[in-house]
Amino acid sequence: MIIPMTELAILFEDAEALVIDKPGGLPLDRPRAGGMSLEDRVDELRYGFQRAPMPVHRLDQDTSGCLLLARNPRALRRYSAAFEARLVGKCYWGVVAGLLPEDRGTISLNLSKISSEKDGWRMIPARAGKAAVTHWRVIERRDGMTLVEFRPETGRTHQIRVHAASGLGHALLGDPVYGRKLAGKRTMLHAARLEVPREGKAPIIAHAPMPADFAALGFAVDQVE
Repeated sequence: MIIPMTELAILFEDAEALVIDKPGGLPLDRPRAGGMSLEDRVDELRYGFQRAPMPVHRLDQDTSGCLLLARNPRALRRYSAAFEARLVGKCYWGVVAGLLPEDRGTISLNLSKISSEKDGWRMIPARAGKAAVTHWRVIERRDGMTLVEFRPETGRTHQIRVHAASGLGHALLGDPVYGRKLAGKRTMLHAARLEVPREGKAPIIAHAPMPADFAALGFAVDQVE
């Protein structure tokens, strides 16, 4: 997927932090094979500050939406600690490749990383793995797909992707690892809302609007409930 050189949308800004609406398909780090990454574009986000902002957490390359960046090392440490302590509120929208019979629930599947020379690495449900919990609810069903709101309690690698495939029984649309890759489609996952508490200051609250490729499937949501 080619990312156009458009301006990165700012969802929240103050002296300590930025939240950008990361485009789907833009990796955080420069790919080994070359190509554009957020690392190449952080200087665009200085806005007069001496340092370029630093990502506090990670979003997969295909995942769009709220990405928090810290403007100084002290803020980076505080926000990273908030993620580690599970104090950060996160809400994602995902398009599941199938119709879910139930309206809501909670998935609790421990996750572990495996790797092979043939297939590379992936995460799998494993009793001895790290605890992972995701709450979910159906927003809309249409044309054999389901738009789902995911609220992860934990922040494991690929957590929502694995929980969709193994917990709900249907992978995210376009997921090449846990489902089926579709030509011209990314993994349909969007970080719709982020809330970060801050001691002595108002929390960081950001909403990322529904991206165009979600809307093209016929889904329409204005904001997280």
